[in-house]
Amino acid sequence: MIVIKYGGNALPSDTSTDPVLEAIADAFLDGEQIVLVHGGGPQIDAALSEKGLGKEKIAGYRITSEQVFSVVQSVLSGQVLRAIVNYLIGSDVNAVGLSASDGGLIRAKKFKPVVDGKAVDVGLVGEVADVNPMILETLITEGYLPVISPVAVDENGIGYNVNADLVAAAIGGALRADSVIFLTDVAGIYRNWPDQSSLISEITIDELKEIAPSFSEGMIPKVAAAIKAIDSGAFAVRITDGTDLGCVLDALDDRGGTLVSA
Repeated sequence: MIVIKYGGNALPSDTSTDPVLEAIADAFLDGEQIVLVHGGGPQIDAALSEKGLGKEKIAGYRITSEQVFSVVQSVLSGQVLRAIVNYLIGSDVNAVGLSASDGGLIRAKKFKPVVDGKAVDVGLVGEVADVNPMILETLITEGYLPVISPVAVDENGIGYNVNADLVAAAIGGALRADSVIFLTDVAGIYRNWPDQSSLISEITIDELKEIAPSFSEGMIPKVAAAIKAIDSGAFAVRITDGTDLGCVLDALDDRGGTLVSA
């Protein structure tokens, strides 16, 4: 069982051909059980820019108003999700598209980042409160490949944009996945960001926790997601470059990138 997070930065701009999705389709058709969680940051940025929205920020966090969330949901659970599912179906994969809250999969709660010692309200941005993988277990057993967009609702039915890395981590943990593969736009975890020569090829979760405070910028969410996935039940995490087909094929064959083990 593999949970794959396909980052928005790794998604091609032209979906007429997608070698990465083809590789995932081939692995599935060869008998691998797969759940695919996708992001969509660049696609959201483009859609918001077209409408002149999403410019308000606090400490780097975009304020997600109801108007902004409407665009985010349309892009993630509409444009990107449908493009991936349609592509996989065209590759003979029995794919099913879901938002993260469908079937009770993930219950969200409001995320309030701490800035200068105080929790701040950044709007309709959520985090994972609870996970129930039953719908995924049913779909997997019946031979489907679930594709999940990172939009979830709270107990009152209010929708939130949730970090896709953390959605994949939570799902991977709940399913006790053999591996959670994060396909991103870097080769793996760099000990000294952005020094590519400092790539960590293999590390245990305990070792990663010890050095986690030393990471900066883009490495911080990747490390946090890796730790969350294993702490919640996944057996291993692999972070690799989803823009390089060779790296993707290696990851599907349990090689390359950064391996984080329990």
